[in-house]
Amino acid sequence: MSDPRPMHCIPLTDATVQEFYEYLFAPWVKGIGMRDFKVSKGKVSGLLPQSDALKFSSGAVCGQVIMSAIDTVASLAMATDRFPKGTVYQHTHFLRPAVNDDFIVEATVLRFGKTTAFAEARVSFASSGVLAAHASLEFAF
Repeated sequence: MSDPRPMHCIPLTDATVQEFYEYLFAPWVKGIGMRDFKVSKGKVSGLLPQSDALKFSSGAVCGQVIMSAIDTVASLAMATDRFPKGTVYQHTHFLRPAVNDDFIVEATVLRFGKTTAFAEARVSFASSGVLAAHASLEFAF
């Protein structure tokens, strides 16, 4: 039986990121609308656009969406080296309400190991660059 994973996308590049994104993530994750991914070795960024479907009644984007966007971009950053098995750990600090703007979500791999890798992620307001959330993550290979 052949491997159904798009291994030709690994290591991930700007040219292959969209195909890998479409393959890897569940429909509800893709439903948060992330786009405009930029890829370099050990680093990926993407845009999380505002959407009423992602907000609490207060008007702020809910934490589950922010955490999903972080995990999505960090997973893509892992794929700049090799195919990840999955997220082992994620710890997110919410620094301020995510309101009235789109967000840039950036993940940087701190260390690729043999069986695990570590990353940090930042979620910033697109118009000002002010930090809205920060996370630490660990992935298995």
